[in-house]
Amino acid sequence: MSDERPVRVETKKGVAIVTLDRPKKANAMSRDMVLELGKVGKALAADPTVRAVVLTGSGNQAFSSGADLKERKGMSDDEVRAQLALYRSELAWVDPFPAPVIAAINGVALGGGLELALMCDLRVAAEHALVGLPETTLGIIPGSGGTQRLPRIVGEARAKELLLLGKRITASHALAIGLVNRVTRPGKDVLEDTLEWIKPIVEGAPIAQRLALAAADATRTLDLEAGLARELALYDECLGTEDRREALLAFSEKRRPNFKGR
Repeated sequence: MSDERPVRVETKKGVAIVTLDRPKKANAMSRDMVLELGKVGKALAADPTVRAVVLTGSGNQAFSSGADLKERKGMSDDEVRAQLALYRSELAWVDPFPAPVIAAINGVALGGGLELALMCDLRVAAEHALVGLPETTLGIIPGSGGTQRLPRIVGEARAKELLLLGKRITASHALAIGLVNRVTRPGKDVLEDTLEWIKPIVEGAPIAQRLALAAADATRTLDLEAGLARELALYDECLGTEDRREALLAFSEKRRPNFKGR
């Protein structure tokens, strides 16, 4: 583990596990880490065997503490602007990724670390995790989508509370307001728990999952009528697939379907 390789990737049964690997720096997001995440995303998007992606942090203390403030301290204003643009370009693959992306939040997720988790489709938090967007206490605002994604997930009032107070909240609090989908029970490894929890995704129908995500994401920009039309169009794409026929056959034969993504 070193800053020379700030991101690790391994694949287990169709799940790509992407680990932020700067544990001595609380997995803070340096320029090199962001660039490496961009490379990882491009490679995973080109791999048809990937059924899900899990983002997590090295160790059990931090998912990511956010921007590398030591690195940021030496930047000019224009260099900070360039870094924010880099976040936008190199992390842009997470939100629209065709397979589900899940954040396994193994410790603190603050600032840019939480913003990265907010880009994911689902979030699982360790029982001891703390999350928050403390930027306003540092005289800035979130610059990697936090002000836009957080209200869409927890609602405007809750989002403004977190943004303006800048406080850290516990995993149980995050679950209560819908910021995370699941909290791992004490004593259980969050990555292990996440992999078990998403087993139905890994064994499910990848085309249907991709189209379901696309339909749900359409609600961000479409009104209800347009969204319903989009849903029907995407449903129609499922009809001719081998996976749909396999599901019907498996039901009649009283067995589990074997989906191929075709």
